[in-house]
Amino acid sequence: MFQQLINKEARLSVVGLGYVGLPIALEFARKMKVIGFDIKPDRVEKMKNNIDPSDELEASDFEGCDIDFTSNPEDLKDATFHVVAVPTPINNHNLPDLNPLLGATRTVGKALKKGDYVVFESTVYPGCTEDDCVPILEQESGLKMGEDFKVGYSPERINPGDKEHTLTKILKIVSGCDEEALEVIAAVYGSIIKAGIHQASSIKVAEAAKIIENTQRDVNIALMNELSLIFNRLNINTYEVLEAAGTKWNFLKFFPGLVGGHCIGVDPYYLTYKANELGYHSKIITGGRVINDAMGPYVAKQVVKRLISKGHKINGANVLIMGATFKENVSDIRNSKVADVYHELRSFSVDVDVHDPYASSEELMREYGYGLIEKIEKKYDAVILAVNHNEYMKLDESYFNSITVDNPLIVDVKGSFRDKIKELPYWSL
Repeated sequence: MFQQLINKEARLSVVGLGYVGLPIALEFARKMKVIGFDIKPDRVEKMKNNIDPSDELEASDFEGCDIDFTSNPEDLKDATFHVVAVPTPINNHNLPDLNPLLGATRTVGKALKKGDYVVFESTVYPGCTEDDCVPILEQESGLKMGEDFKVGYSPERINPGDKEHTLTKILKIVSGCDEEALEVIAAVYGSIIKAGIHQASSIKVAEAAKIIENTQRDVNIALMNELSLIFNRLNINTYEVLEAAGTKWNFLKFFPGLVGGHCIGVDPYYLTYKANELGYHSKIITGGRVINDAMGPYVAKQVVKRLISKGHKINGANVLIMGATFKENVSDIRNSKVADVYHELRSFSVDVDVHDPYASSEELMREYGYGLIEKIEKKYDAVILAVNHNEYMKLDESYFNSITVDNPLIVDVKGSFRDKIKELPYWSL
């Protein structure tokens, strides 16, 4: 199988061409013949013209790639090695939404032939690949896993906006349904991953490894957020405390903040869901989620309280939120907790403007019910620096002075301006 792919006698497909799938597809396409499949024709048309709909890759990243982009499921029948890289979100009840994954699995199942491989990259709870996806593959294809086709799991480690830890520079975990599958899957990924391959002992181990990566970060950030709640009552700056504590050689450097996005704020719910199914109710993981999900409203309420203490009228007060994406220097607004800040402020009848140099105003309107202002022209009672985009990090106190009224409030969620803001009233987590 591997040699056929390298010799371009067989084709590899990548199903789902978002933040994860497109970089993988293009990297494979530098070595093999690739079919890039996405269910959205408009996204496919952009990629055919060397445009990344996610705004992560440059046109030059498409050069030298042997890839055919398509939204026609029939084209997948030409591939013998399938990589599934679709989103695995949660629903409004914080439960796993497997619809994209299971839909992609059905699509691949219809194209499956004897001797084919299917490798899943989507983040799932341990057991999902074998318990939920394999039965669909068998049902749709009429084939038997292990005998007729092979399955594996290789968790994605894409970090949007990170130009240093790129796909080929990150150690890749691979797993397979048997030793033969593991060997082939390791060879296929090994052809593009420069950092090396870690062969997990089973698919479940690989699934679990992925899900605890982000769960660990979520719990640690939750501790920092809880410390921030405590230190706020003590009237001391959390970042100054962490700076002092960080002088110890083994102190872990995590910081408080708004935990959004499609990984850290989502993946732990997949693990707690599986734990509940097995009769165990998580305490630390669930507690961390409760704390982190409450930070958006907490920031908004602190703004309201502090404006009241300064004598500002809350009904109709003007507040500017700088940043709408889930993290700095990306256009991704999925699960952005800035929306929680916005809606909590609006519940107090505050007039809120949102500015962001990366996000789409139309997408924000569809997802959260508000858009962006193009230029910052008003005088504000409070400014909330919610996302540390590079453009904002270049600003200084004189700028904030120019866009605020007398006796305003500057809220710096991530504490990046605590050494820059000297005169204006200032608060951070």
